[in-house]
Amino acid sequence: MTRKLFVTTALPYANGPLHIGHVMEYIQADTWVRFQRMRGAEVHFVCADDAHGAPIMIAAEKAGLTPQAFVAQIAAGRKPYFDGFHIAFDHWHSTDAPENHALAQAIYRDLKAGDLIASRVVEQLFDPDKGMFLPDRFVKGECPRCGSADQYGDNCEVCGAVYAPTDLKNPRSTLSGATPVLRSSEHFFFKLSDPRCVAFLESWTQDGRLQPEVANKVKEWFVRDEHGKPLLGDWDISREAPYFGIEIPDAPGKYFYVWLDAPVGYLASLQARFAALGLDVNAYLADPAVEQIHFIGKDIVTFHTLFWPAMLKFSGRKTPDRVYVHGHLTVSGEKMSKSRGTGISPLRYLELGLNAEWLRYYICAKLTARVEDLDFNPEDFAARVNSDLVGKYINIASRSAGFISKRFGGVLSADLGVEGRMLLDALRAPADSIAELFDQREFAKALREVMALADRVNAYVDQHKPWELAKQPDAAAVLHDVCSTCIEAFRLLTLYLKPVLPALAAQVEAFLQIAPLQWADAQRALGAHAIGAYQHLMQRVDPAKLEALMPVPVEEAPPAHPGGEPIAPVIHIDDFAKVDLRVAKILKAEVVEGSTKLLRLTLDVGEAAPRNVFSGIAANYKPEELTGKLTVMVANLAPRKMKFGNSEGMVLAASHADEKAVPGVYVLEPWPGAVPGLRIR
Repeated sequence: MTRKLFVTTALPYANGPLHIGHVMEYIQADTWVRFQRMRGAEVHFVCADDAHGAPIMIAAEKAGLTPQAFVAQIAAGRKPYFDGFHIAFDHWHSTDAPENHALAQAIYRDLKAGDLIASRVVEQLFDPDKGMFLPDRFVKGECPRCGSADQYGDNCEVCGAVYAPTDLKNPRSTLSGATPVLRSSEHFFFKLSDPRCVAFLESWTQDGRLQPEVANKVKEWFVRDEHGKPLLGDWDISREAPYFGIEIPDAPGKYFYVWLDAPVGYLASLQARFAALGLDVNAYLADPAVEQIHFIGKDIVTFHTLFWPAMLKFSGRKTPDRVYVHGHLTVSGEKMSKSRGTGISPLRYLELGLNAEWLRYYICAKLTARVEDLDFNPEDFAARVNSDLVGKYINIASRSAGFISKRFGGVLSADLGVEGRMLLDALRAPADSIAELFDQREFAKALREVMALADRVNAYVDQHKPWELAKQPDAAAVLHDVCSTCIEAFRLLTLYLKPVLPALAAQVEAFLQIAPLQWADAQRALGAHAIGAYQHLMQRVDPAKLEALMPVPVEEAPPAHPGGEPIAPVIHIDDFAKVDLRVAKILKAEVVEGSTKLLRLTLDVGEAAPRNVFSGIAANYKPEELTGKLTVMVANLAPRKMKFGNSEGMVLAASHADEKAVPGVYVLEPWPGAVPGLRIR
């Protein structure tokens, strides 16, 4: 029977770029989804930007944008992460989309009709300096449960407690630093303490759909006090205007708390996907065979295992079948922190030319089904990639493919010999057990199993030494069998690695001239099959690039000159006005023959004819990366006669004074909306 899977990851908050923790979660979910599809499952893999809340409203105001424009700007930057790390969502949406507004309001009305919404006047923290009620995340203080300092006003990152901002000890406003004062305000509550909700959640959280450690943690919410009342209390779901979010029906000036409408974004994204496909999303979700799966981090367990399933259950909707929780990603044993310089940038990783599938493999080689933190250690990363992927796996093809091409016309042997057939049988035997490990998210165990199989293949190669057989005129048949066995073994290993290394698997499929590998192909043989010419598939990790990726520890930070050099002497506005900076569009970028440094750029500066400019950026940009982009140029710079032609201006780019400390040159790019010829003032 075909599995039907509705899969999501946690929604990233749309107030900034994705960080390496997001990428780790997406790699985990994407790997699992790819495996399920290889097994024939029907999967809808969706997510969305979490677009609402006071933090976005305040950030947009600081940026001089509407909240919608601010969120759109953030959303526009997601694609390079997904494409770069081969993360294949079927649909990406926004919680500010019409579907989410309608769904959130419909769920609220259904909960209200079930007598699970209460209204009461509460005292709320108000910032007297800013003149506004403070959202939860703009209040900090000591956790009322464990006493940890510097905790936000809605939940404690140390003990996981959920509370009201007024429960914090020694609160302060993070906007102004002022001590908040209490003011009265009417709020709406989801009655989680209702016996119906408590009974449902006690059963739902303990019936095996959660990992044991998660189920045990959540169980703490159902501990009764001396009056028999569980710790689980009602949930405040409303916020006061001004607020960027979804309006509560029939309650002017009231908005849903962002955590109510955020998970509804899962359903809204699915609905938008089904609408695009012309399918009935309600019929799909009503199908009892559909499995609803959420991948999340351990810091948002409470929202996904208490609030979200209760919202769905008592609004008459399908509840999640599984909530898979993972730990955090640390860097060299340190929790990621911008201020401490312990984070790594995913885009920086890609810009440096580090292979995205190195990171996919490294993360998956550490992921288990348990809620455990993972550590990114650069030395371990390089050693594991070089040893496993290059030294063990790729090495099999590189040691055998050339003989098949040169000696046997690119056609594999159909026989393979007794030892070859025995080896391949041994590689096919664990297909089901490896599949079970992938299905249970025991990726680390699965990859250890695959690399153990690669060791067996390499032992076979070392035993038969095809390079020695090639020197013996009467050993052609044996050489053919040995090398064909290696290629078939390489195909099987590629099949097992495909969920983790999808781009590399596609290259292997093209090299072997076969259809996209499915899990059932493990039990099939290529036989006397023609393969293509082998080209090297993966390089070893470049230590210099890896070193450039890693952040500089705070205690080793260079002098505080911005860009590695002091600010230039002061100039006056008249001096600046002499430089005519214009927006230019790069119509064409070309390699300059005879130069390793220069690119020839054809620029539209809003004039009757384009300009020709030579720029020393060839080491940092490929021509196709620049064509069609906007940039900034000095338009009134005197033309310069060069060996390769006249340069009619200068394109602006940023770089660090010490290229070894911070390598790279970064061409300036105006925001969308600018047009060629606009002057920069």
